Formats: sequence, C-alpha cells, structure tokens
Amino acid sequence: MRSVTPSIESAVSRLAPGFRALSIVVESAPVANPAIAEQALAEACQAVQQDDVPWAQAHLAAWDEAFSAFGAKAKRTPCSAQALRKRVLKEGSLPAIDPVVDIYNAISIRYAVPVGGENLAAYRGEPRLAIARGDEPFDTLKSAEPVVEYPEPGEVIWRDDIGVTCRRWNWRQGVRTRLDSGAQTMWFILESLPAMPLSALQEAGERLVGYLQQLMPGARASITLLQADDEGDLR
Repeated sequence: MRSVTPSIESAVSRLAPGFRALSIVVESAPVANPAIAEQALAEACQAVQQDDVPWAQAHLAAWDEAFSAFGAKAKRTPCSAQALRKRVLKEGSLPAIDPVVDIYNAISIRYAVPVGGENLAAYRGEPRLAIARGDEPFDTLKSAEPVVEYPEPGEVIWRDDIGVTCRRWNWRQGVRTRLDSGAQTMWFILESLPAMPLSALQEAGERLVGYLQQLMPGARASITLLQADDEGDLR
C-alpha cells in the first residue's frame, strides 16, 4: 500500500495550537454496495438535525477562530464541515454526488469535522499544509468553466509540488485531485482542533473506513494519527 507523509509548516501550527488529524490511505476495490453510501448520508443528515454531537458547535467555532487567524472571513468562507451542516439544517439533506464522496460527506457532517478526499494518482510529491505565497496555482471551476486562481498571500492551503489542492485550509478542494469512486488510491484527511475529543476523531476515521469497506469489499486501509509537535511538524 502506498504510504503518505503529510507535513505542516510551523507557522500553520501556531495558528491553531493542538491541531491534529487522521490521515487515511485506501486502496480501493470495485463498488459493490452503493446503497451503503445512500444510507450513511441519510443517517448522518438525520443526526445533524437531532443535534446529537454535544461538542459540535464548540468545534466549529474553533474553526471559525482558526480561519480568522489567517485573515479568512468565516461567515463568507466557512470550514467545509460548517458549510455542509448549514445546508443540511436549511434543506434537510445533501444531494448525492458519488458513493465515496457521499460517505466522506456523511462523516464530516455527523462528526462536525472537516474531511478531505483526494485522488493520490493526481498528486506530485507529498501533501503539505502551508502558508501561501500567493503564486501557487489552484485549478477550479467558475460558471462551469475551468479557471486557475491563486490564494491570498498568508492563506492556509493544502498543496503538493504542482500547486494548491485545497484553499483556505479546508474550504474548497481543487479539480485536479478531486476524488471519485473510480480512483485506485484514495487519501482522506480528517482535521480536528482540541474542542473535538480525540476519541471522536478516531471513531470518525474508523466509521469512514468501515463504510468504504462495505461499499467496496476488498478495499484496504491504513490510518495514521498526525499531531503537531513543538516545532510544528506532524508526527
């Protein structure tokens, strides 16, 4: 199984003390049970409406503070989990996109945790959580047309050797590394702050893997807990 070694710049670590994440690599298998994704998403939407995660608001508020620390306006560009949960509370559900995407969205809203899903075949080099210079290319869509944008200097980004893979920490993923159920090697990153119990983060990762292995029998996964040390390096 391919190994992934994400890194974090010390400047990012200082913005959000106590940041930790689960890095999950999945070697996929053919989708055999797509109903698993539909069920997972429906149950997660119901859980959000029942407000069954007592620390959810504190965790999302902590992400607002982290975004504000690098100049992002959280009300305009909230963390991914906040945006998804708000949509569920407003509309009652999330639309189905792709079985794998639906599963990681289900985990994100259920546990109030930002979850990124990436196609590792599209990566060049290792994932890095970094402070943007402002000249790193970010491929996205505008009015359904491909465009290249650039982050603001000082913005927190996920990136590889080519450019930005996710802007404003976990707000918007790019097109180049976008994940779907056809990817052979998948990388997921579940990002948390101290307001989310470590046990809940680990449970979220295990549930994600469990759903994926029900969706794709024969899929193999490895889970690594990443925490920033005093120098800001992930370990």
